Amino acid sequence: MEVLLAKTAGFCPGVKRAVDMVYEETNKGNVYTYGPIIHNEEVVNDLESKGVCVIESEEQLRKLKSGTVVIRSHGVKREIYDLIKEKELELVDATCPFVKKIHNIVDKDSAAGYQVIIVGNRKHPEVEGICGWCNAPPVVLETVEEAEKLSGLEEKPVSLVAQTTFNYKNFNKVVEIFREKGYNITVYNTICNATEERQKETASIAKQVDAMIVIGGKNSSNTQKLYNISKKECANTYYIQTLVDLDLAAFESVGRVGITAGASTPNQIIKEVHGSMAEDFGTMFEASLAEESRISVGKLVKGEVIDVKEDEIILNINYKADGIITKNEYSNDVNISLKDKVQIGEMIEAKVIKTNDGDGQVLLSVKRVAAEKANEKLEEAYNNEEVLKGVVTQVLDGGLIVTVEEARVFIPASLVSDTYERDLTKYKDQEIEFKITEFNPRKRRIIGNRKMLIEAEKKAAKEALFARIHVGDTVEGTVKNVTDFGAFIDLGGADGLLHISEMSWGRVDNPKKLFNVGDAVKAIIKDIQGEKIALSLKFEDTNPWLTASDKYAVGNIVTGKVARMTDFGAFVELEPGVDALLHVSQIAKEHIEKPSSVLSVGQEIEAKVVDFRLDEKKISLSMKALLLEDEVAEGEADSEE
Repeated sequence: MEVLLAKTAGFCPGVKRAVDMVYEETNKGNVYTYGPIIHNEEVVNDLESKGVCVIESEEQLRKLKSGTVVIRSHGVKREIYDLIKEKELELVDATCPFVKKIHNIVDKDSAAGYQVIIVGNRKHPEVEGICGWCNAPPVVLETVEEAEKLSGLEEKPVSLVAQTTFNYKNFNKVVEIFREKGYNITVYNTICNATEERQKETASIAKQVDAMIVIGGKNSSNTQKLYNISKKECANTYYIQTLVDLDLAAFESVGRVGITAGASTPNQIIKEVHGSMAEDFGTMFEASLAEESRISVGKLVKGEVIDVKEDEIILNINYKADGIITKNEYSNDVNISLKDKVQIGEMIEAKVIKTNDGDGQVLLSVKRVAAEKANEKLEEAYNNEEVLKGVVTQVLDGGLIVTVEEARVFIPASLVSDTYERDLTKYKDQEIEFKITEFNPRKRRIIGNRKMLIEAEKKAAKEALFARIHVGDTVEGTVKNVTDFGAFIDLGGADGLLHISEMSWGRVDNPKKLFNVGDAVKAIIKDIQGEKIALSLKFEDTNPWLTASDKYAVGNIVTGKVARMTDFGAFVELEPGVDALLHVSQIAKEHIEKPSSVLSVGQEIEAKVVDFRLDEKKISLSMKALLLEDEVAEGEADSEE
């Protein structure tokens, strides 16, 4: 089978820019996207696993108190920018530059009195966003038929723009219709170059193949258009989201197949599909048979080793030509030494893979015999759902090749882990565990799944964790992520939230100054609500109020730092977790309007405890009392003189 992969398939520059911008924000915490960043569930789900939440409405946006809001690649209306500014949220604008250009056009032309006409899907978020930049109600046309029916614009200048992913041919038809109507029209071809090229290439490939695969999210407008274009040229067109949706049985008798993908389809999904097609329909052995004798491709033969060289083994197979086993056909281990493994006189069983290697000798394979035997074990493991171990011997664009006793298992990138792995090279030469979820050696399709083991392991760990923990328990964990509002602690099965207010008996301004990812933490379980675990570092034996009665008894003179001020007084931190009120009337002998006119935050002061209430955890101080005592002492000293 010949596979034609479109050069333009996958992320367009605007989508790649938007996705990269969101991933750069994931380490901040409190990150939101206004709507899905792109129309692809795989990307959106991966971002969600990294803490990025999707906001679906203005109402949700209004409820945010802090955080970063990323504007999706489709763009949004002007009011959303204003609301983000009003809420004092951090803004990251990932709007596609092509879409941004349209916003500027309709903003300017509508303000100048033009009637803006937008050709595109009126319910698509990109079109909704464009409408939100018009200073007067625009007209949205979805089809050529709607353009033909439109009337009443003869006396008004018209500004015509298109959704960036709109069908290029249909847009040109709309332009021709308007010109025939005699409208005073200014045309802006705002269809993205990448979209136009992708549509043209899709049509071209679809004309050349027997079947066509279009990959993309089910809600992706540009992918749907690619499917429609392909379907017109090739009846056997299949729309899939991932490799899982691909029914290979439909391609068994296909000679040529084409593959393309929408602008929001990640490259690893395209590579998985392309790699799977090649893996399934590749030819494993040479098909031609020798014209004479028992030596034929695929046959098993036994021979005596008559010589061993650095890169090959020579066998006497009782044939007019010797048998040759190259190092590559002896083992998948490139570091193996043939002279250490094989001795002259030894009998070896091998499979014929070529009756003539070009030098008149028979090319044999030992590792393929071992692979067939290993395949029997793999089939048994598949039927019994056993967990296997294997070494990653090759890293492909679309996944991993794992070797189990010379048998090769393909693990697609999406099944390597329960989260998206950008760099698979870290698995090279590593031994990993997995299960066989698809077994068809005849088509060279043996698919492994490591993701399901990780998910099962995490589920078991979570169940075990929740079975043993209770409110009040002391637990140990590792800092997984630090945000402005707290730290997430990995407890070995689930994460617990250590809120900023529970990090110390005193005030904490910035959690990132206290914790780093990887730090070991011992904490108390404060609360458990469903799968949410609230942690605290406020251990009761470190509660500063346990010894406060003696330290801050009425009449004691204490020192502390001004922590914060109000109009009625200043709060003084005597120690972390113990604050006292210095009322404005107790700061000085004379009348003071505001504490800030005399004191400053961080200033160290000395005062007298004038009230202590342990049950309410309230302490009142007076600087004035000390000043009066000093006056009395000075008066007594003067009288003695």
